[in-house]
Amino acid sequence: MTEDSTSPAGREPVVLEYPLRGHFRARNSPARRVPSHGTHLMGTTYAIDLVPVDARGRVAARSWRTLLATEQPGDFLGFGAPVLAPSAGTVVIAHDGEDDHEARRSQVALLAYLAGQARRVRDGPAAIAGNHVVIAIGTSGPFVLVAHLRRDSLRVRVGDRVVAGRPLAECGNSGNSTQPHVHLQVTDSIEWNSARGLPLAFRTSTGTELPAESQILLR
Repeated sequence: MTEDSTSPAGREPVVLEYPLRGHFRARNSPARRVPSHGTHLMGTTYAIDLVPVDARGRVAARSWRTLLATEQPGDFLGFGAPVLAPSAGTVVIAHDGEDDHEARRSQVALLAYLAGQARRVRDGPAAIAGNHVVIAIGTSGPFVLVAHLRRDSLRVRVGDRVVAGRPLAECGNSGNSTQPHVHLQVTDSIEWNSARGLPLAFRTSTGTELPAESQILLR
């Protein structure tokens, strides 16, 4: 993994619990590249996406819409899947009210969506993260963002103390998301214009790990 001038070189990763159960695939993993999403914007340097799949790695059944059009988020295995707190701490942001929009696996449907990317960035964190929860691990951080949650599914409020594994919400397709998944990142601040991403890892029965790109996990 290559460090860069804006990353906290040498910092030990913040160790989290996986927020999903069952099978899920790692995408945009910082084990593949840093910054993982191609940008440091809003503290996304070491962010990772976790996509619920079935035992064969499928996110949803395929149809003509998969190739040519948008799809309903409810057709995807992950839509509505329980999302669990990845860490103990205090909820400092609990944002709801963003719609779950149509999913896009089609390259045709993705073109129009990508054209709106600059507008979503201008519209701010809610347009990017959608419905989301932020947990402060300590009084001054670090801060864990759990994003793209299903509208009206949040089960926590600002000020709630949570333990790792507590249900937070359901997986959705809100914000800057092309199909239902959970986006996780750790930052040193919730001032998103200046927040710096921090390295993360996940606890296992034998230690810690950072999933490889496209690795399917079972928890």
